[in-house]
Amino acid sequence: MYFYSKKPINQNSMNRINVICLGVRNMEKSIQFYRDGLGFQTDEKEDNPKVIFFNTAGTKFELYPLELLAQDISETNPPEIGNGFGGVTLAYNVKTEQEVHEIIELARKSGATIVKESQKVFWGGYHAYFADPDGYYWEVAYNPYWSFDEKDMVVLQSEED
Repeated sequence: MYFYSKKPINQNSMNRINVICLGVRNMEKSIQFYRDGLGFQTDEKEDNPKVIFFNTAGTKFELYPLELLAQDISETNPPEIGNGFGGVTLAYNVKTEQEVHEIIELARKSGATIVKESQKVFWGGYHAYFADPDGYYWEVAYNPYWSFDEKDMVVLQSEED
């Protein structure tokens, strides 16, 4: 069982994520995948803008050219751009096992590589994984122990519940 704490947040802490930015190798291909394929919403109409932000619940989702992102981190010593698993996954949580199948099929039709087909998970849920055109891994998961609020944000069970 996974728990979170209801302790008050220290105002001098860094306890939120406002934007998740993915550095992408091909903006046009990535925009076709996310906006036109998966249906991420944005006001951006261009197919190859310098940057794009998607309107997701709670956190903004950004795509930015990978090389420019590395240079933004450090012009004189940018991080090395590599291949393979970087130790980070993104997650899309759903309300039923059937939704896992539906989202995986949407991802497949949009050009994703399905790296793990839908299946039961040791912790009692149901999930699958796909990789986007740049190799970023997304988990699509149903967790029977979680619920959603009125904005479709995940509500975790607290230790006191």
